[in-house]
Amino acid sequence: MSDFHGTTILAVRHNGRVALGGDGQVTTGDQIMKAGALKVRKLAEGRILAGFAGSVADALTLFDKFEEKLQRYPGNLSRASVELAKEWRTDRFLRRLEAMLAVADREHLFLISGDGNVIEPDDDVLSVGSGGGYALAAARALKAHSTLSATEIVQEALEIASQICIYTNDRITVLELPA
Repeated sequence: MSDFHGTTILAVRHNGRVALGGDGQVTTGDQIMKAGALKVRKLAEGRILAGFAGSVADALTLFDKFEEKLQRYPGNLSRASVELAKEWRTDRFLRRLEAMLAVADREHLFLISGDGNVIEPDDDVLSVGSGGGYALAAARALKAHSTLSATEIVQEALEIASQICIYTNDRITVLELPA
Protein backbone atom coordinates (compact mmCIF):
# COMPACT_ATOMS: atom_id res chain seq x y z
CA MET A 1 0.00 0.00 0.00
CA SER A 2 1.20 3.49 -0.78
CA ASP A 3 1.99 6.01 1.92
CA PHE A 4 -0.33 8.98 1.43
CA HIS A 5 0.83 12.33 2.76
CA GLY A 6 -1.33 15.20 3.82
CA THR A 7 -4.01 13.63 5.96
CA THR A 8 -4.93 11.50 8.91
CA ILE A 9 -8.18 9.55 9.19
CA LEU A 10 -9.12 7.62 12.33
CA ALA A 11 -12.11 5.39 13.12
CA VAL A 12 -12.96 3.95 16.54
CA ARG A 13 -15.70 1.67 17.82
CA HIS A 14 -15.97 1.86 21.61
CA ASN A 15 -18.73 1.10 24.11
CA GLY A 16 -21.31 0.60 21.39
CA ARG A 17 -20.52 3.83 19.56
CA VAL A 18 -18.68 4.46 16.28
CA ALA A 19 -16.82 7.63 15.34
CA LEU A 20 -14.65 8.56 12.38
CA GLY A 21 -12.66 11.74 11.97
CA GLY A 22 -10.01 13.43 9.92
CA ASP A 23 -7.84 16.49 9.87
CA GLY A 24 -8.23 19.23 7.29
CA GLN A 25 -4.75 19.63 5.83
CA VAL A 26 -4.09 19.24 2.12
CA THR A 27 -0.40 19.08 1.27
CA THR A 28 1.35 19.18 -2.08
CA GLY A 29 4.98 18.26 -1.70
CA ASP A 30 6.25 20.28 1.23
CA GLN A 31 3.58 23.01 1.02
CA ILE A 32 0.29 23.24 2.85
CA MET A 33 -2.28 24.11 0.21
CA LYS A 34 -5.43 24.07 2.37
CA ALA A 35 -6.07 23.83 6.09
CA GLY A 36 -9.80 23.15 6.25
CA ALA A 37 -10.60 20.36 3.80
CA LEU A 38 -13.41 17.95 4.64
CA LYS A 39 -12.20 14.36 4.18
CA VAL A 40 -14.93 12.50 6.06
CA ARG A 41 -18.59 12.04 5.27
CA LYS A 42 -21.72 10.09 6.01
CA LEU A 43 -23.02 7.70 3.36
CA ALA A 44 -26.07 5.45 2.97
CA GLU A 45 -28.46 7.88 4.64
CA GLY A 46 -26.13 8.32 7.60
CA ARG A 47 -25.60 4.60 8.36
CA ILE A 48 -22.00 4.50 7.09
CA LEU A 49 -19.05 6.75 7.89
CA ALA A 50 -16.22 7.11 5.38
CA GLY A 51 -12.96 9.00 5.16
CA PHE A 52 -10.11 9.11 2.67
CA ALA A 53 -6.40 9.61 2.41
CA GLY A 54 -4.78 10.40 -0.91
CA SER A 55 -5.75 12.34 -3.97
CA VAL A 56 -9.00 14.26 -3.51
CA ALA A 57 -10.34 13.72 -7.02
CA ASP A 58 -9.50 10.03 -6.80
CA ALA A 59 -11.16 9.73 -3.40
CA LEU A 60 -14.33 11.42 -4.64
CA THR A 61 -14.46 8.97 -7.53
CA LEU A 62 -14.08 6.12 -5.04
CA PHE A 63 -16.81 7.54 -2.79
CA ASP A 64 -19.16 7.51 -5.80
CA LYS A 65 -18.20 3.92 -6.67
CA PHE A 66 -18.57 2.88 -3.03
CA GLU A 67 -22.03 4.45 -2.82
CA GLU A 68 -23.01 2.41 -5.90
CA LYS A 69 -21.86 -0.75 -4.11
CA LEU A 70 -23.78 0.23 -0.98
CA GLN A 71 -26.94 0.67 -3.05
CA ARG A 72 -26.40 -2.69 -4.70
CA TYR A 73 -25.78 -4.41 -1.34
CA PRO A 74 -27.86 -2.38 1.11
CA GLY A 75 -27.02 -2.93 4.74
CA ASN A 76 -24.01 -5.11 3.89
CA LEU A 77 -20.86 -3.05 4.40
CA SER A 78 -18.66 -6.14 4.16
CA ARG A 79 -19.94 -7.14 0.73
CA ALA A 80 -19.92 -3.58 -0.60
CA SER A 81 -16.31 -3.15 0.59
CA VAL A 82 -15.11 -6.39 -1.00
CA GLU A 83 -16.90 -5.61 -4.27
CA LEU A 84 -15.33 -2.13 -4.40
CA ALA A 85 -11.87 -3.57 -3.74
CA LYS A 86 -12.33 -6.18 -6.47
CA GLU A 87 -13.46 -3.61 -9.03
CA TRP A 88 -10.78 -1.15 -7.94
CA ARG A 89 -8.06 -3.75 -8.42
CA THR A 90 -9.25 -5.03 -11.80
CA ASP A 91 -10.63 -1.95 -13.58
CA ARG A 92 -8.01 -0.22 -15.75
CA PHE A 93 -9.22 3.26 -14.84
CA LEU A 94 -9.83 2.66 -11.14
CA ARG A 95 -6.54 0.91 -10.43
CA ARG A 96 -4.72 4.15 -11.24
CA LEU A 97 -6.52 5.97 -8.43
CA GLU A 98 -4.30 6.96 -5.54
CA ALA A 99 -6.34 6.95 -2.37
CA MET A 100 -7.42 4.74 0.50
CA LEU A 101 -10.78 4.59 2.22
CA ALA A 102 -11.65 3.98 5.85
CA VAL A 103 -15.30 2.98 6.25
CA ALA A 104 -17.40 2.08 9.28
CA ASP A 105 -20.85 1.01 10.33
CA ARG A 106 -22.10 -0.28 13.68
CA GLU A 107 -20.55 -3.73 13.19
CA HIS A 108 -17.43 -3.20 11.06
CA LEU A 109 -14.47 -0.94 10.37
CA PHE A 110 -12.64 -1.51 7.09
CA LEU A 111 -9.62 -0.12 5.30
CA ILE A 112 -10.16 -0.47 1.55
CA SER A 113 -7.26 -0.06 -0.87
CA GLY A 114 -6.61 -0.32 -4.58
CA ASP A 115 -4.35 -3.31 -4.21
CA GLY A 116 -7.35 -5.44 -3.27
CA ASN A 117 -7.10 -5.18 0.51
CA VAL A 118 -10.15 -5.02 2.73
CA ILE A 119 -8.72 -5.03 6.24
CA GLU A 120 -10.76 -5.15 9.43
CA PRO A 121 -8.73 -4.33 12.55
CA ASP A 122 -8.76 -6.69 15.52
CA ASP A 123 -9.19 -3.95 18.10
CA ASP A 124 -11.88 -1.67 16.58
CA VAL A 125 -9.37 1.11 15.84
CA LEU A 126 -8.41 1.95 12.25
CA SER A 127 -6.29 4.70 10.72
CA VAL A 128 -5.02 5.74 7.30
CA GLY A 129 -2.81 8.52 6.04
CA SER A 130 0.57 9.89 6.94
CA GLY A 131 -0.36 10.62 10.55
CA GLY A 132 -2.24 7.35 10.88
CA GLY A 133 0.36 5.57 12.99
CA TYR A 134 0.43 8.39 15.54
CA ALA A 135 -3.35 8.58 15.73
CA LEU A 136 -3.63 4.80 15.96
CA ALA A 137 -1.21 4.59 18.89
CA ALA A 138 -2.92 7.45 20.72
CA ALA A 139 -6.40 5.99 20.13
CA ARG A 140 -5.37 2.55 21.38
CA ALA A 141 -3.94 4.06 24.56
CA LEU A 142 -6.96 6.29 25.13
CA LYS A 143 -9.37 3.43 24.49
CA ALA A 144 -7.58 1.16 26.96
CA HIS A 145 -6.82 3.70 29.70
CA SER A 146 -9.60 6.28 29.78
CA THR A 147 -13.35 6.66 30.07
CA LEU A 148 -13.61 8.76 26.92
CA SER A 149 -16.33 8.09 24.33
CA ALA A 150 -15.52 6.98 20.78
CA THR A 151 -15.95 10.55 19.55
CA GLU A 152 -13.70 11.95 22.26
CA ILE A 153 -11.04 9.30 21.55
CA VAL A 154 -11.02 10.19 17.85
CA GLN A 155 -10.82 13.93 18.61
CA GLU A 156 -8.01 13.57 21.16
CA ALA A 157 -6.00 11.07 19.11
CA LEU A 158 -6.17 13.27 16.01
CA GLU A 159 -5.05 16.27 18.08
CA ILE A 160 -2.08 14.24 19.32
CA ALA A 161 -1.23 13.21 15.74
CA SER A 162 -1.40 16.87 14.66
CA GLN A 163 1.28 17.72 17.21
CA ILE A 164 3.64 15.07 15.80
CA CYS A 165 2.97 14.67 12.07
CA ILE A 166 3.83 17.63 9.83
CA TYR A 167 1.21 16.44 7.30
CA THR A 168 -1.64 16.57 9.87
CA ASN A 169 -3.27 19.68 11.29
CA ASP A 170 -5.67 20.41 14.15
CA ARG A 171 -8.65 21.39 11.95
CA ILE A 172 -10.47 18.19 12.87
CA THR A 173 -13.90 16.95 11.81
CA VAL A 174 -15.40 14.02 13.72
CA LEU A 175 -18.58 12.21 12.70
CA GLU A 176 -20.48 9.71 14.84
CA LEU A 177 -23.16 7.18 13.99
CA PRO A 178 -26.41 7.88 15.84
CA ALA A 179 -27.20 5.69 18.84
